Amino acid sequence: MTAIAHPTPAQATGGDAEDRAAALLSRNGLAIVARNYRTRMGEIDLVARDGDCLVFVEVRSRAGAAYGDALESITPGKRRRIVAAARHFLLPYERLPPCRFDVIALDADELRWVRGAFDVS
Repeated sequence: MTAIAHPTPAQATGGDAEDRAAALLSRNGLAIVARNYRTRMGEIDLVARDGDCLVFVEVRSRAGAAYGDALESITPGKRRRIVAAARHFLLPYERLPPCRFDVIALDADELRWVRGAFDVS
């Protein structure tokens, strides 16, 4: 990924949250495969491998609870875009690996990892 020369405060916060999420995954034995995988359908913040399973990770960050917590900010539309981007990521695979969709939510300074946060349905 190309670094942004002058990131906005929101981009800097998002980048920091993604760095913390990647570190959490790595500490728990997952291997980071891709960061900020972008397609015209959507973006996946992190793609990791957990054994044989490919994990698509959405990282959400909220400084305060005025507009709900980070986990609540993942709308059905956002889930559809993540799933569409994951399908695009999987196109080169001849045999599809098991997959899951996780969320790492950062509320203020609390980091929560929700494995299997949503499915493809």
